[in-house]
Amino acid sequence: MSRLQSSLASLRNLFSTWRWRLRFRWQLERTLQENPHLIRDIGLTKRQVETEIAKPFWRR
Repeated sequence: MSRLQSSLASLRNLFSTWRWRLRFRWQLERTLQENPHLIRDIGLTKRQVETEIAKPFWRR
């Protein structure tokens, strides 16, 4: 694999990770609004969820 191919693969992986985080945080926020009991069922607090959804997509 050439350097260019490797760089493009790394970039695709980065974008994929960012897209996954956006989707996850959107779903988490939606769950918090529509079914807050599910958040408790998975062992998270409302504060933990709010902290997670407040993060920008590029942050872990």
